[in-house]
Amino acid sequence: MPVISMFFGIIITMNVGDHNPPHIHAKYQGYKASFTLDGTLSEGEFPRKQRKLVEAWILLHADELEANWELATNLEHPFTIDPLR
Repeated sequence: MPVISMFFGIIITMNVGDHNPPHIHAKYQGYKASFTLDGTLSEGEFPRKQRKLVEAWILLHADELEANWELATNLEHPFTIDPLR
């Protein structure tokens, strides 16, 4: 699972050839969750503070995430995206 960003201890990945709907995976200190590209928590659990950070990051990088999803669904490696600072 390619890592596309890391910030504040959160690791964001996107699977190559993954299933719909478009989404990312986030990990933080033993928590794992999936978020749709509109920022909705779709699966798993995530601490509230870190969930808000992931949601904000998704909104800031919506266009890049859509482009990455296109790459991933075409079995191409997604590119890295700037972290929150």
